[in-house]
Amino acid sequence: MNDQIAKEAIDSLIKKARVHLYKPIQIAEILYRDRIVGDINLSSIVTYRNTSKKWRDEVCYRFLGRASTSSARFQDDLFNDNAIPPTVLSQLGQINKRKNGIVEAYIYRRFHERMSQMSTGLNYCITHNAETFSLAEFINLFWHEPGLKRSIDKIYEIIVYSLFSALVDAIGVTIEVSMNPDKLAILKEFEDFAHLVIRLSPESPTFKIDAKIHRVGVTNASDRGLDMFANFGLAIQIKHLSLTEDLAEGIAHSVSADRIVIVCKDSEEKLIVSLLTQIGWKAKIQSIITENNLLIWYEKALRGTFSKEIGTVVINKIQEEIQLEFPATDSSDLHAFQKSRDYENLFDDIWL
Repeated sequence: MNDQIAKEAIDSLIKKARVHLYKPIQIAEILYRDRIVGDINLSSIVTYRNTSKKWRDEVCYRFLGRASTSSARFQDDLFNDNAIPPTVLSQLGQINKRKNGIVEAYIYRRFHERMSQMSTGLNYCITHNAETFSLAEFINLFWHEPGLKRSIDKIYEIIVYSLFSALVDAIGVTIEVSMNPDKLAILKEFEDFAHLVIRLSPESPTFKIDAKIHRVGVTNASDRGLDMFANFGLAIQIKHLSLTEDLAEGIAHSVSADRIVIVCKDSEEKLIVSLLTQIGWKAKIQSIITENNLLIWYEKALRGTFSKEIGTVVINKIQEEIQLEFPATDSSDLHAFQKSRDYENLFDDIWL
């Protein structure tokens, strides 16, 4: 295997990866361990399959503030024949050693590029105000970047959460929690439970709290499950991609809430309704919100009657969520990391 073929294997892995590049980083750390410590055998997967996840996570926590939450099976797919099997990894290791870490440097340079692309979205929020911010323009920043398209689901989560949470706060929604007066005897029997868990007591049998929407913050590899939830019983699922019957059933089965809101493309709405009806879960769906709804609501929030109260709040929330989701958009520490490993001093016609 020559350098070009080896590079194509890495490029294919990076192309398929989401913006956080968990799997490419794991390969980089395996190669680094092999080059610097030399206590693993790249031809023998058992010497690094599990431990390499720890090496990867150390890097990911440093730059991303999180680690992969995908299933062990999905993570181990990294070493399948259609990804980076031991035979390919061994060849990469030889190249990497011969050229003083060139493959590691290449992977981290590509990671830096991804984070720089994500910074474009962050900079858009910083340089635009409520009068000039365009949701369609913002979304297109990610649709038109091949390296970011795989993580557009996170961007949709962020724009939905930022708007929904800002509107719930602006409207001043509150929730009242109270008990059935006829059940006072049971409350007294379990008074410590009621106080610690429900915040009720015989002296204070009711209270009010502000309504809030929260992001779960992690979307797993199969793109199923809950994206957001509210403390007033609502679950929100973002589906920007085509929905199959299996995924539709997965949403309904994996979310226990009785009121589910689905956010999707306009072209997907009828299909989603049809699929959910077929599997008998339509009753659990409170509403389906399309991208067109979001565009209209964003226009009102940014430039409508109450834009002074809502517009800046929404943009600030988008900015904050991008920084939370992709903390490596601040590249200073990443530069220091690359410098500490002498990656910046490596040059090569094929790799760098």
